[in-house]
Amino acid sequence: MTKDQRIVATGAATGVASVALVVWALSNLFPAPIALDTSDRIALAARWLAVAVLPLFAMLATVGNARFLSEAIDPTLGKESERMIVDGRVADNTLQQFVVFAVALLALSVTLPARSLSVIPAVAIAFIVARMVFWIGYRIHPLYRAPGFAGTAYLNLAMLIASIWLWLR
Repeated sequence: MTKDQRIVATGAATGVASVALVVWALSNLFPAPIALDTSDRIALAARWLAVAVLPLFAMLATVGNARFLSEAIDPTLGKESERMIVDGRVADNTLQQFVVFAVALLALSVTLPARSLSVIPAVAIAFIVARMVFWIGYRIHPLYRAPGFAGTAYLNLAMLIASIWLWLR
């Protein structure tokens, strides 16, 4: 394993473990919301999706403002700064991750037992934290995006697996 691969592997493992810890701690901190029927559960998920999309909006605004204030106002000229390119890549990946997160959160909201619905705000907050870690890490050095990327990707995977397992059992 190369030095770069060790950095990424360590970062990824740290990100996954940290997100799992955050979800566990927050889901035990929050009381389970009262959501008796499917529409209440979907409404709960929708409210938290509105919060979870805020980092994406901040990323898009950052790229848009940077373009407006620079020669890169015309995106066809290729005058983006390195920082602008990184911010654009972060926004692209965050959009991709958010789509999976939204599907997984909606599925989870209708399959979780009522006593476990405190997981909904917990995973939304963990998603936000992981996306911010991804953005900050990427700006420091591309290898340091690993904790945020892996934290988000494995959070999404765990949510999908949990919702499918709960649905099929």
